[in-house]
Amino acid sequence: MIKIDRKNQKPIWKQLLDQTIENITSGKWKAGYKLTPTRELAQQLGISRSTVQAVYEELFSRGYIVTSRRGGTRVSDWNPSVISPDEQSAYYLSPPAIPILEESVQRLQKWSGSRGQSEISIDFSPHEPYIDTLFQKKWRQSFIHSTSGEDLSCWSYGNSLGYEPLRIQIQHYLSVERGIHVDINQILLTSGAQQSVDLISQALLLEGDTVSVEDPGFPPAWLAMKYRRMNVVPVPVDENGIKVNRIPKSSKLIYVTPSHQSATGVIMSFKRRKELTELAKKNHAWIIEDDYDGEFRYSGEPLPTLFSQEPGCTLYLLSFSKMTAPGVRISAIIGPVEAISQMSRVYELTSRHLPIMEQLTLTHFIEQGHFTRHMRRTRNIYRRRHEAMIKAIAETKLEEIFSVKGVETGLHMLLEANEEFNEEGIMKKAIENGIRVYPLSPYCLKSKRKGLVLGFSKVDEETIEYGINRLSELVRS
Repeated sequence: MIKIDRKNQKPIWKQLLDQTIENITSGKWKAGYKLTPTRELAQQLGISRSTVQAVYEELFSRGYIVTSRRGGTRVSDWNPSVISPDEQSAYYLSPPAIPILEESVQRLQKWSGSRGQSEISIDFSPHEPYIDTLFQKKWRQSFIHSTSGEDLSCWSYGNSLGYEPLRIQIQHYLSVERGIHVDINQILLTSGAQQSVDLISQALLLEGDTVSVEDPGFPPAWLAMKYRRMNVVPVPVDENGIKVNRIPKSSKLIYVTPSHQSATGVIMSFKRRKELTELAKKNHAWIIEDDYDGEFRYSGEPLPTLFSQEPGCTLYLLSFSKMTAPGVRISAIIGPVEAISQMSRVYELTSRHLPIMEQLTLTHFIEQGHFTRHMRRTRNIYRRRHEAMIKAIAETKLEEIFSVKGVETGLHMLLEANEEFNEEGIMKKAIENGIRVYPLSPYCLKSKRKGLVLGFSKVDEETIEYGINRLSELVRS
């Protein structure tokens, strides 16, 4: 018996549909059971016949009923056996076990500091930039102006290389700020450095190719390449950068962070840069130059890029995550025309193009000068926080315990210890005291180096002083 509850907020047609399906799927109405004709049922329930007809049409479209001139409307032979919830669960497919995926995600989470919901008042994160309400306000303004001012063509399928006006703005920025002079067809927009590395792996490498990475290095990059079934080879890093003489001749790609090595912070020497580019040309290998925070330098002029020295085999990665906010998710690959063209074809095949809203907003944000002013302001903030960190480390005499590295540029520095240093113990002690620090070991593949990678971009000067003093006490206790 079907009933209609007129006090129920659920629409009458939905009540009728749900009850009918329940009667069929529960087995109450067996295959062949004849449903009440629409006119008669409408009169019984006091509703319009059109409502009943709409419900019957929906049941027919789902395959629950069949109709005929002589037989009327009947329940179809759809397998009306009653299925328990436990039996139903057996019909859901489970994804295959992928050990490399589980291992990689766990390692990535360990590196990023995703360790539950502990009460943390001081976070020395090396991964995130400074973001405030002024940035949010200006970004919102750009979002409103850019998305309301463009014509409808912007909302259609776009160029797989990315929104052209934004690539023009990036072209200008690279020329002025980084000494990189390229055409816009040498710029491909992506949604972050990880996607950039993944796209390079798909377009320029073959499964099983050897790729060399810094060790310690940037885990998201080599984890992405491992997942693409590349043969990832760790190469040690010293005070001059990656040890070029340890790079296998079979390497098809070499991933480096020369401006501020991740995570030791060392700057690749001129001699080492020359050796690297010569090796790449000799062995016909690509170089990925990840300039993730090279924009922030505290003494001297910005360092020259590998791309400006050897553009024929270098793929330069530019990310707006550190310059604006990680949530913006816009990055760029700059490289030779043929390589960028091949990557754009792969991108068109797998993702088509980036979402347009973020591209429109960032374009307006740059055009209106908000980006330049934001960078000028954050550089001043980072300079003060960098000085506060250096001062606090000196005053607490942490140099007696650690070797302090990577202080010339970037948004983090390394306090390196000996191999017996108990990273896990210090990390747990710090968390218990409301402080999050980041050990060096998650950055390592085979390296046994130990220490703490401390960022200062999210922590103000007063908090830095307190946090470093408290950390010093914990290390010595």
